[in-house]
Amino acid sequence: MLADTVCVVAGGGNGLGEAAAHELANRGATVVVADRGTAVDGEGSDPAVPARVAADIREAGGEATAHHLDVSDFDDAQRLVDETVSEHGRLDFVANFAGILRDGMSYKLDPEDWQAVVKTNLTGQFAPLQAACAHWRTESDESGFDRQRSYLAVSAGAARGNLGQANYAAAKAGVLGMVRSVSTEMYRSDVRVNALIPNGYTRMTETVPEEHRPYTREEMPPEKVAPMVAYLASEAAADVTGCTFYAGGDRVGVLEDPSMAAVGVEPGGWSAESLVDHFAEDVAADLELTRTDTHF
Repeated sequence: MLADTVCVVAGGGNGLGEAAAHELANRGATVVVADRGTAVDGEGSDPAVPARVAADIREAGGEATAHHLDVSDFDDAQRLVDETVSEHGRLDFVANFAGILRDGMSYKLDPEDWQAVVKTNLTGQFAPLQAACAHWRTESDESGFDRQRSYLAVSAGAARGNLGQANYAAAKAGVLGMVRSVSTEMYRSDVRVNALIPNGYTRMTETVPEEHRPYTREEMPPEKVAPMVAYLASEAAADVTGCTFYAGGDRVGVLEDPSMAAVGVEPGGWSAESLVDHFAEDVAADLELTRTDTHF
C-alpha cells in the first residue's frame, strides 16, 4: 500500500504514534520516527525513545530512521522536513501525534502549564505543517507530484471540552480549525490535510486513576487506530481532505464540523427583550442548552 513512500511520524516514540509508525512500515513505507522523548508532562528529553522505535521497525524488516527534536520549535520542524528530504529523497506523509498533558482546573491552572500544553499540542502541530506545506507547495509548482501528499494532525475528544483540561482542550480544538483552514489553502497544490481524533490506551490514559479509567489496554489497544493512519497516507484516500476522523477500538468514523443547530429570524433584528421572550422556547426549543458533560 505504501511502497516507495516516506512517512514522518512525529510523537512516534510511544503509544498511538509508535503503533502508527509500525503500521506504516508494515505497509511498505520508509518511516522517520520523530520524538523529543519526554514524559507525559513534557519534562525531560531522551533520544533513545525514537531510536528504540526505529530499531524495532528495522529489526522487523522495515526501513526507519530516528530524529530527536522538538516539533513545537520552528527551526526543529524545518530541520525535520529538510533532513527527511535530504536523507530519503522525498516526503509523502506526516502524521503528528506529539502531545503532552498538564491538567488542572481553570481557576487555578498555572500559566506555565497553559503555555506548555498549547505550545506542544497546537504550535507543535502548526510548525511541522508549515514546513511540510512550504516544501510541498514548491515541489508541486516546480515538477508536480507522482501522488498526492498528506498531513494528518492529531486532535482529541477533549476538543469538545473536558473537566480539568482547559489548556489541552483549547489546543486540540485549535488543531481542528487549523486543519480546516490549511486544507483549503493546500488543495490546489495536491496536498491533503486532515485531523484524527484517536481513542486508545496510552501513557495519557494512565494519568487517570485506575478506578476511573474508561477502558483497559486490552479493550482499546492503540494498534487499532493505526490502520486509519495508513489509509489516510495511501493513494486510496486521494482527495480526502479537510475532514476530522475518529478511530478507536472496532470503530472508525467521520465527525461533522461545527454547524448551525437552530436559527431564528426576527424582521428588523432581535432585541434583548425579544430574545427573552422567544429564544429558549422558540429558537432553541429542541436543544439542550445546559452542556456540562464530557462529550467523549
